[in-house]
Amino acid sequence: MKHLFSLAALAVFSLPLSAQTAAVKKPMPSQASQADWPTYNGDYSGRRFSKLSKLNTTNVGKLQLAWTYRITTTTGGGQRISATPLMVDGVMYFTVPSHAWAVDARTGQKLWQFDWASKGGETIGNRGAAIKGDTLYFETEDCNLVAIDIHTGKEKWHSSIGNPDQFYFGSVAPVIVKNHVMVGISGDDFDIPGYVEAHNADTGALEWRWYTHPEPGTPEAKTWPNDEAMTHSGGMTWVAGTYDPDLNLYYFGTGNAQPVINGAARPGDNLFTSTICALNPDTGKLVWYFQPNPHDTHDWDAVQTPVLIDGTVEGKPRKLLAQASRNGWYFLLDRTNGKAITTTPFAKQNWAKGVNDKGQPIPDLAVTAKQNGTLTAPNQAGAANWYPPSFSPLTGLFYVPAYDAYSVYYIYDNNKKPEGWAGNDRGGWSSASLRAMDYRTGKVRWNHEWPTSGARSGILTTAGNLLFTGDPSANLIGFNSTTGEILWHAGLNAPVSNGPTTFELDGLQYITAAAGDTLYAWVLR
Repeated sequence: MKHLFSLAALAVFSLPLSAQTAAVKKPMPSQASQADWPTYNGDYSGRRFSKLSKLNTTNVGKLQLAWTYRITTTTGGGQRISATPLMVDGVMYFTVPSHAWAVDARTGQKLWQFDWASKGGETIGNRGAAIKGDTLYFETEDCNLVAIDIHTGKEKWHSSIGNPDQFYFGSVAPVIVKNHVMVGISGDDFDIPGYVEAHNADTGALEWRWYTHPEPGTPEAKTWPNDEAMTHSGGMTWVAGTYDPDLNLYYFGTGNAQPVINGAARPGDNLFTSTICALNPDTGKLVWYFQPNPHDTHDWDAVQTPVLIDGTVEGKPRKLLAQASRNGWYFLLDRTNGKAITTTPFAKQNWAKGVNDKGQPIPDLAVTAKQNGTLTAPNQAGAANWYPPSFSPLTGLFYVPAYDAYSVYYIYDNNKKPEGWAGNDRGGWSSASLRAMDYRTGKVRWNHEWPTSGARSGILTTAGNLLFTGDPSANLIGFNSTTGEILWHAGLNAPVSNGPTTFELDGLQYITAAAGDTLYAWVLR
């Protein structure tokens, strides 16, 4: 793919965080009120659902632009804000590669700017930051985890999280679990393994690292032809994970296997690439795994947000995990053990010839890249991508930016041991939609097709029965989340480049989104 803090009593199924406050210093994100947006997904669950309801279907048309903030950096030129801005105690925090900002959430006035002196690395984007107490954490493209004082914008410490000389780079939003800073790593598909690691939130010291390939000699290692292929496997961890404090499990997806398109030299399922994993955050030990995309040969991975839902299946309460995967399939798992409950396509796909007894799609070897091309759905960008989905307990619907797309996949490296990409896709047809699905079955309840299939955007839902997302034509749009009716829109300078968020200050509810190099805030006065 080229592209939360500790509180045992936090209920993973509800957005509101404890309303406790600290008498002297700022509350930790896990102690902030539900009015804040203190971490990448708003809470541990990944649902991106807010219980704020002052803004609703009856008054969303009265939203007014409150302020805009356009970034400038020491390196010059405009950078895209891919980060989800955080809001804690009246201050918004966001990042781009090498830079972090704090701005007044009421006015958009800059409070401080932090500029990291990068030594190089890939700068395709930065997903955002994490906050614990008085410290903000973010990754740099030259593979450092940096801790910043949120009052002054000054560095407290930094710690290495990888080697940029091996084509690793940092872009993932960290997640705070207890006193662990959970970080993922990105890589440029040059036959290197992915990993997740935990750092001490106070000192930056490395606590553990877990590689996204099996230990040699284990049963899972047999899903690779040999240890050499396995330890150069890929499986990058591109997107922030989710966490269940009751089970004490950290969930995340891993990226595609390497070599990317030509998988002839790596027969087998290739664990733990393109896999949803559950780790114990205290030890880094794997508790369970489920592989949505065995033997990935299309760069589809499985890093899309694993959304945690407490719902019912066949009349019984269940602790669930849902993912709309890049390969075009929707998965609903039991998050206590990783067992599949529902496996069904949510977009056009022709690469799987059925589903096995584990609930995994079965790859059709006829639909793999060839020298003269193979027509395949979805295309390489996927039926979904890193842009965050949303789940609303108000409607029971799971919302995803969905693409129906066909493309022709080619192999251009037919060596016995291909390296890197070894192929790619070209051309084809695509159609973009905002898709709402029943979380239990994956059946589409409503679908809004966009007139073009350009940029994608993440999704926000609220207790006001609203859904906010960007369209491919540089608008932020507000929908009725039950019916899919458009209720409001605002034109921007570029397509929305992250997921919208919401927060409340002084009794007023705000909506925020970034488009290109500009952060926007709207308010209902």
